[in-house]
Amino acid sequence: MSETLPYAPLPYAEVIGDPIAHSKSPLIHNFWLEKLDIEAEYRKTHVTPDGLAAYFLARRADPDWLGCNVTIPHKIAVMDYTDDPGGVRERIGAMNTIASETGGPLIGTNTDAGGFLQPLLRDKWKGDSALLVGAGGAARAILFALASLGVTDITVMARDPAKGQALLDRAGVKGRTIGMDSPLPAVDLLVNSSPLGMVGQPDLDLDLAPLPETATVYDIVYVPLETGLLKAARARGLRTLDGLEMLIGQAALAFDIFFDAEAPREHDEELRALLTREA
Repeated sequence: MSETLPYAPLPYAEVIGDPIAHSKSPLIHNFWLEKLDIEAEYRKTHVTPDGLAAYFLARRADPDWLGCNVTIPHKIAVMDYTDDPGGVRERIGAMNTIASETGGPLIGTNTDAGGFLQPLLRDKWKGDSALLVGAGGAARAILFALASLGVTDITVMARDPAKGQALLDRAGVKGRTIGMDSPLPAVDLLVNSSPLGMVGQPDLDLDLAPLPETATVYDIVYVPLETGLLKAARARGLRTLDGLEMLIGQAALAFDIFFDAEAPREHDEELRALLTREA
């Protein structure tokens, strides 16, 4: 009779947030792990704001834990639990990727900015002005990314204009803030970085008439993939970018950090089809 071998836990990374059930990150990372035949896994874990400290305490004691991605509402709070060798606190002010080094500190970084930029760079987008809806953790990374592109005219639309101004001031960007009921400026790029339009949230209902015909509308919400904002933009014949663009782009950067392997982006078409079917 053959001997039964003990179960060997797999190295794993995960995504944390509140809520988290909607997250497609496990589909993405596990798709890439299977393509590369890497023996590891990626999970999603519900962590509430008051459970964040206990979460990191438990994970740091787990030798199989490689780190985590971070989504709403923890991108700012997690900075209290990490080291920051890349100066992300000062440059961006939010973290979405935490790497665990065995016996060492937790290292925080931000892959949102790079993930956000990928489709714009791919499409060789050019423009001087942008409107950013939202002033949370994702907005901080996107504002940093827009400034790195050389966008000189940036407007932040937020429920609390003072919070939007603080976002601009922190990034050292000269811009202006407007309320959610204000008419849109005629910008080259409109980005929704808020949760509005996400399943369980109110729609982001904007009058897109002021936008020029050459404008691009970029919604980082991916559940649903076809948001009301994107439907309205397409009805006007505007160029659109959906939430999977940034999600896959930032995931690829995090995948390399967690699993020390380059994400197989040659399978993007198959991955998008899988993610769309699961929507």
